[in-house]
Amino acid sequence: MDTDVVIAGAGPTGLMLACELRLAGADVVVVERLAERSGESRAGGIHSRTLEVLDQRGILDRFLAEGSLQPVGHFSGLYLDFDESESRHPYPLMILQSAIERLLEERAEELGVRVRRSCEVSALRQDESGVSVELDTARGRAALRARYLVGCDGGRSTVRKLAGIGFPGTEATMTALIGDVELPDLPEDYVWVRRTPGGDYSAIAFEPGWYRVITSEFDRVADRDEPATFDQLRESLVRVAGSDFGMRNPRWVSRFSDAARQADRYRAGRVLLAGDAAHIHFPAGGQGLNMGVQDAVNLGWKLASVVRGQAPESLLDTYHAERHPVGERVLHNTRAQSALVRPGPQTDALREVFSALMVFDDVNQYLRHLLTALDLRYPVDGEHPLAGRRVPDADLEGYEGAEGVHELLHAARPVLLDLRGSTEVAAAAKGWADRIDLIEASHAGRLSPRTAP
Repeated sequence: MDTDVVIAGAGPTGLMLACELRLAGADVVVVERLAERSGESRAGGIHSRTLEVLDQRGILDRFLAEGSLQPVGHFSGLYLDFDESESRHPYPLMILQSAIERLLEERAEELGVRVRRSCEVSALRQDESGVSVELDTARGRAALRARYLVGCDGGRSTVRKLAGIGFPGTEATMTALIGDVELPDLPEDYVWVRRTPGGDYSAIAFEPGWYRVITSEFDRVADRDEPATFDQLRESLVRVAGSDFGMRNPRWVSRFSDAARQADRYRAGRVLLAGDAAHIHFPAGGQGLNMGVQDAVNLGWKLASVVRGQAPESLLDTYHAERHPVGERVLHNTRAQSALVRPGPQTDALREVFSALMVFDDVNQYLRHLLTALDLRYPVDGEHPLAGRRVPDADLEGYEGAEGVHELLHAARPVLLDLRGSTEVAAAAKGWADRIDLIEASHAGRLSPRTAP
């Protein structure tokens, strides 16, 4: 074998998965078709659950240093409030995908991950012992042999297609254009998003002088293979807003839609999918990148345990069982958000009713949880109310190695936390020291936020 795992795609999902695998002792190679990071801003935020994951790996401060925490979020442009009691990190972090990718690649390099650029999967063949991966590279054809292959190669995933995994869903009903540009004539009283009879548009300042501009037009479905251009973005903004606000100097332009699709299985033998390769949707509420990173964390320890011989291969089936329903939920709520932005008096009325309902705490919480994933509960045996849920970052006493639970998880090893000093727990953990850390401590009190805008 050349390596334990080949990961196709060096975006946030692929890089996070590579870091998880290396922390757990697996050998990994990341192959990426691009010669270098694109530098395109793309996704623009990290939600609470992903902030918690980064905190659990001891790297959150790197991301906080380059982003800004926001006190509010939105569901289809309707404002949501966040509850400080739900997480140490309750507020969204505004940070561009280009920065996220750079920080994750730096971490991957620290851990010894091998990233091969200008290298694209062109064929694969799997058997009982591994996967043979053929690659197109800048120097010609090449090959790698691995025990497993994970496709993190985006919505048009080559790995997914070669593995014969279906990608059912709903077709696009609209076209949105996005770009980073200068807007010298944007009015000073501009509010970040505006609805018009022709569609909606938004302009968000991520740095002085530069704006993320998005236009959305329904019933105008573009050819998905047609390149997006600056002129198209300008013309769309004029149609929707009546002005281009002096738009100039584009850094990049792209296109997306409300097409929603999900892989019918996240695993086909020794081939697995994560991130956009497994699910695409309308990017409302900034859920795509977050879901991909959380896919990677769910899969990482399981795949590493299998390749190291510490768990049976059937453990990998729990990845689909736990993460496929999460993808279904995101596709469902983004379809709803897409419907809520469609122009017209009927939708205007619906938004007014919806907005009035959002003043109720239960409604706000329900919608907030759809975006943050703080309420997820994986299917597990046991009726305890915490079974299957994320572990809270409780303060600890009586253990010198960490002040809180998240610190216990920096090494990405399973932790058995005994808060009662039970001899039964110690006995159950006996013989598992090679793969589980037994920690005896006590809970110091209620949670309080550690990050705030």
